[in-house]
Amino acid sequence: MTIDNPCGVLFDVDGTLVDTTYLHTVSWWEALRQADQPVPMAAIHRAIGMGSDKILGHLLGPERDRSADGRLRDAHSSLYGEYWERLTPLPRAADLLRACAGRGLRVVLATSAPAHEVGALRRALDADDVIASVTCAADADHSKPAPDILVAALEQSGLNASRVVFVGDSVWDVAAAGKLDIPCVGLTCGGTSRGELAGAGAVAVYDDPAALLGALADSPVAALG
Repeated sequence: MTIDNPCGVLFDVDGTLVDTTYLHTVSWWEALRQADQPVPMAAIHRAIGMGSDKILGHLLGPERDRSADGRLRDAHSSLYGEYWERLTPLPRAADLLRACAGRGLRVVLATSAPAHEVGALRRALDADDVIASVTCAADADHSKPAPDILVAALEQSGLNASRVVFVGDSVWDVAAAGKLDIPCVGLTCGGTSRGELAGAGAVAVYDDPAALLGALADSPVAALG
């Protein structure tokens, strides 16, 4: 790896590095229930990983009353905000980021979370010393499975798609990476199975950040350089 052609690892955050997938599920479930538009939690969970610009259409369909979308997003945000002070990193998440940085790789957080949530996620991770750049929902016109957030992450970090790996926990992460021909490493800690992630195109699948860290020397991350 050379300084003028660096390599890096892009990381999704929710469900990949911080244990939030089911918190988002419950928050969306309650927001929809309060609006008399109940959706089973299983369906909501499978949609987590999409941004708020897509998840309501996915769950409620194109014929929904779109004028209610803003109120539903605000309700979800308020409900999820109650968990901010209790957000917990997934096993050895910060150690994984530091190990990647120790290999000379740029560590980039490519999250679709809105800007006001990013601070809480970064505090939970406590790894700002090795994070080169962070993107959020404001940096992308469309959320995953569109690749916009990854395009923004590459531009802001000075990385090329041919010299990165993306680590995520949902089939939406894998789909977004695939649109840019970026290898995606899947983690099952967000609640999506190994089979689903591999079936969506993940090049390797691990249980959680700790498992990827333990196998880092033989993982797709080690091929960068």
